[in-house]
Amino acid sequence: MSSAGGARRLLVRDLAQLATPHGIDAPLRGRALGSIDLLEDAYVLCDGETIESVGRMRDLPSLDGDVDELDGRGLCAIPGLVDCHTHACFAGDRVEEFALRAGGATYEELHAAGGGIMATVRATRAAGEAALAGAVRLHRSWMLRAGTTTFESKSGYGLDRETELASLRAIADAGGVPTWLGAHAVPPEFGDPDAYLEFALLEVLPAAAQLAEAADVFLERGAFDVAQSRRYLDACTAAGLAVRIHGDQFTEQGAVGLAIELAARSVDHLEATGPDGVGELARSDVVAVLLPASALFVGRPMPPARALVDAGAAVALATDFNPGSAFCESLPLVCSLAATQLKLSPAEALAACTVNAAHVLGRASRLGRLEPGYAADVVLLDAPDWRYVAYHLGGDVVAEVIVAGTRAELP
Repeated sequence: MSSAGGARRLLVRDLAQLATPHGIDAPLRGRALGSIDLLEDAYVLCDGETIESVGRMRDLPSLDGDVDELDGRGLCAIPGLVDCHTHACFAGDRVEEFALRAGGATYEELHAAGGGIMATVRATRAAGEAALAGAVRLHRSWMLRAGTTTFESKSGYGLDRETELASLRAIADAGGVPTWLGAHAVPPEFGDPDAYLEFALLEVLPAAAQLAEAADVFLERGAFDVAQSRRYLDACTAAGLAVRIHGDQFTEQGAVGLAIELAARSVDHLEATGPDGVGELARSDVVAVLLPASALFVGRPMPPARALVDAGAAVALATDFNPGSAFCESLPLVCSLAATQLKLSPAEALAACTVNAAHVLGRASRLGRLEPGYAADVVLLDAPDWRYVAYHLGGDVVAEVIVAGTRAELP
């Protein structure tokens, strides 16, 4: 006998610990970001795709009907991790570029020499839609193994109509949240950013808006300036897309001010953000999405996470998984970097890549917490304390992943 509606119930029992961000608010800011509800000797009861209840084993009521049971002894449960900024749809790699950078070449020098984003654009255009779909599925499996149950991915490695739309379809088909990064770079067949934007907005946006949930732009020296970014994002807003901005990665070019002006969901990177930008974000509803793996990978200063949190800004964490500047799919590793490099506590890091990341994707009412009514997305850590998710640097701490109430097959 199964539960109402025919859905199977799953009981994860005898957990050493269960840790979840406190309350129901999103995004979490200030002191609230580090407030975690902790239960020991705990359980999670899933009814189909939804959490039915959580609590201590001594309070577990008698359960009627058939219930699948998962032994959680020695394990800790945290919410399914949410990666709100990735570039998971690409072909090829940039390992040669990685080696050159290790020898002293800068990211900007490689980009100017024909490497960087455009190297991946060439490989992605040549791959074809079936290969792109396979690549996203592969990358999604890597993320799942690291505890990511929900991921966003951007297009932006096609920069033509066919490949951009194929990329968005591949992301959605793999279960990702698609973002149209139509303004990632200017492809070589266009002479300048304005000519390319004319093409992108007239020829790609109408179809992209039917496939994507949000639009993103790379507002940076050598990419798109404030006026060009505003033009692009205004058109995307009119087409029904939420807006986001890559900003302050290398230089401050006005990204924070534009994000606030346009009520963007987020401004992402912020390695170059100074005190004025920190204050502006703290007074706004724009989430600061921090990408410490990217900063580490390309040798950039870390974003001012502690200053942002202390000032009251809403902060999220993500991997920035991509082939050139952050070949890293692991949110636990990002949590380690947040604790060791950004000076966030493990509790702050957990909330930043669960509740706050879900808020960036417009899903905080269903994702990011282990509470009744939330999605039954659970990560089980093979560790005596949930803080091992940040403490064990690069460790294989994820033992089991439950997605929508079903145990996932991990690669």
